[in-house]
This record gives sequence, structure tokens and C-alpha cells, in this order.
Amino acid sequence: MADASGKLVQESRVEMTEIVMPNDTNPLGTIFGGRVMQLMDVAASIAGFRHARCPVVTLSVDSLEFQRPIRLGDAVVLHAWLNWAGRTSMEVQVEVHSEDLLTGVQARTSTAYFTFVAVDDDGRPTPVPPLLTTTEDEEKRYREAAARRADRLRRKQGEDE
Repeated sequence: MADASGKLVQESRVEMTEIVMPNDTNPLGTIFGGRVMQLMDVAASIAGFRHARCPVVTLSVDSLEFQRPIRLGDAVVLHAWLNWAGRTSMEVQVEVHSEDLLTGVQARTSTAYFTFVAVDDDGRPTPVPPLLTTTEDEEKRYREAAARRADRLRRKQGEDE
């Protein structure tokens, strides 16, 4: 059941760190994009689960770009947080950074927006708590997420016609 009072952005924040091992890499010694996507989906789903306090399923992923490679032996550092929550769905932003473990230098490598739907024991959509924003940055991300949602709904309507 949804918490009617809402939840703060920081209540569902996630940070995950993994090291890039040989089985994660392509012949160039950089991590497979699919492996990065898997890690992003896991981090995002944990954030969604923390917010909803029930299982969530991935509905869509927007704007995923691989900006820099992540090399064998680097750490992959993922940060995930909610930008927006509706009645049963929510948008989670995930940022990925590489970290050279020898120097500590980090660089952003990817960002994406995941949409999740909370589901009950029968797999049907179930309400989620409202998202409470407390900073100007959180308010801005909330408005931008709402605009992305409107765009997704317009595109979906176009496909259904």
C-alpha cells in the first residue's frame, strides 16, 4: 500500500560499485554495453523498490548513451535516484562513473532514465507514494521527468493509432 504522506528523494537513493573483471569485457578490454545496462537496471530497480516498498518492473529506458569506455580493472560506480512518481509508475535516473582504482580519478560514462511500474502479488500495477522534493535541483528534475513522461505518452498514442 502506498504511503500517502510521500517519500523524500534521498530515502531511495542507491550507490553500487563493482569492479570490471575479464568476463565483463570485450576484445578491446572495455566493459560490454549490455553489462553496464544490466547494472543500471539493477541500481534503478533497487531505488524503485525502496520508494514503493513492493516489487517493480522496468517499463522503459530513455536516453541511454555510452559517453566513455570503462576499462578492465576499473570500478563501475552507479548512482540512482527517483526524479518523479505518479500513481503507479516512477522515473529513476541512473548515472554511471568509471573510477581508476589506482588514481581515484572518476569520469561520468553513462546516464539514463528508467521508468518502473510498481506491482502487487498478482503482477498488477499498484499505487506508489508521492515523491517529495526539497531542493531546487529536485524540483527541476521532477519537472523535466514529467515532460519526458508526457513525451512518452504522446509517442505511445501515435503508435496506437
